[in-house]
Amino acid sequence: MSSAFVHPAADRARYDRATAHLDAPLAVCDLAAFDANAADLVRRAGGKPVRVASKSLRCRALLERALDHPGFAGVMAFTLAESLWLARCGLRDVLLAYPSADRAGYAELAADPGLAAAVTVMVDDPAQLSLIDRARAGGTQEIRVCLELDTSLRLLGGRLRVGARRSPLHSPAEVAELARSVARRPGFRLVGLMGYEGHVAGVGDAVPGRPLRSRAVRLMQHVARRELAERRAAVVRAVRAVQPELEFVNGGGTGSVQHTVAEDAVTEVAAGSGLLMPRLFDHYTGFAGRPAALFALPVVRRPGLGVVTVLGGGYPASGAPGADRLPVPYLPQGLRYDAAEGAGEVQTPLLGPAADDLLIGDKVWFRHAKSGEPAERFDALHLVEGDRVTATAPTYRGEGQTFL
Repeated sequence: MSSAFVHPAADRARYDRATAHLDAPLAVCDLAAFDANAADLVRRAGGKPVRVASKSLRCRALLERALDHPGFAGVMAFTLAESLWLARCGLRDVLLAYPSADRAGYAELAADPGLAAAVTVMVDDPAQLSLIDRARAGGTQEIRVCLELDTSLRLLGGRLRVGARRSPLHSPAEVAELARSVARRPGFRLVGLMGYEGHVAGVGDAVPGRPLRSRAVRLMQHVARRELAERRAAVVRAVRAVQPELEFVNGGGTGSVQHTVAEDAVTEVAAGSGLLMPRLFDHYTGFAGRPAALFALPVVRRPGLGVVTVLGGGYPASGAPGADRLPVPYLPQGLRYDAAEGAGEVQTPLLGPAADDLLIGDKVWFRHAKSGEPAERFDALHLVEGDRVTATAPTYRGEGQTFL
C-alpha cells in the first residue's frame, strides 16, 4: 500500500466527520482514492482501453464514474440479467464474462434490437449455443458471442494445473473449432475473445512475512505470463482465420494490467477491484492503490478492558475459506478479532489497546477482503469528498437488483 497516499489517523478523522450525521452500519467510497486508482489503471494500461468489471463495484454511479475517466470503455458484467439491465439503463457495450443458462434472458435478448446490439454473451461449449437457440422463442436478433480461453498454466504434461477452472478451451485448435461452430450457426456472430489469467491478476506476489511463498508466486507468474502470451497469440491467429473481423481480445485483471497490455494480441484489459482496492490487493510488487471502499460498524458494547463489540461484521468474501477472506478492522488501528469468535453474524468482538479509546456509538472502519461483495450487504454507498458526504448512491441491492 502506498504510504504516500494512506494516512490512517487522518483518514479516520475525515470519515468520522463526514459521516457524523449518519448511523452505522454504513458503507462509503472515498472519491479521491477512487479517481486516483482509476488514473493508475489507465496509466498501467498504456493506451489500451480498460473495461470495468461490474462485479467489483455493483453500483451504477461508480460504474458511470469509472467510464467517465478517459481510458475506460465498456463494462464486463457477471450475469445475463445484469447485462440486460445495464443495457436498458443506457450502457451500450456490455460483455457478459460468464456463460449463462438464463433462458428468459436469452429470449429477451433475441427479441430486442437495442439489447442485442449492446450485449455480448460468453460461450465456451457448443451446448451453450444450443441452449441459446432453444431459448430464442421466436426472437430473430443476431446474438453477439465472445469465446473464453482457458488461461491456466499446465505443467508436467498437464498433470499439474495452475489457475482457475473456467473454460475447457485451452489450445488454439479447440478455440478455433468452437469459432467454426459459431460461424456455422445462423443467428450468431463471433465478435471477441476473452482470457482472464486469475493466477497472475488475482494473486499477490509480495505477501509480508512469507518471502519464500512470494518468490515462488513471482516465478510461477513469470512462467505463466510467458506461456500465455505465446498461446494467446496463436489462439487469436487461429480464430481470425475463421472470423477476421474480431472487435476485441480481452485479457488481464487488476493485478496483471501492465503485463497483459504488453501482448500485441490483446486489444483491451479488464479491471474493477483496483478501483476500490480491497485488502487482497495490498501485496503486489507491480502497483499500489488507495483503499477507496470501507464500511463502518458501531460500537454497541464494552465487555471489558481491551474489548469492544460492534454490531454486525460477518461479511466473509467468496473463495476458499480462510482468514484472508475476512474483512479487517482498519480504523482505528490496533484492533483484531477474537480467535474464538471471529466476525459474527450479528455482533463482533474486537480486541486490542485501541478498544479502550472507543465509546458506545463510535464507528470502527473495516476493509473487505474482496471488491464489490459489500454492496450485497449495504443498499447505499455514501460518497466522500474530503471530510464531507457529497452524495449517496444506491448499490445494486439498493435498486432492488439481486443478480446472484
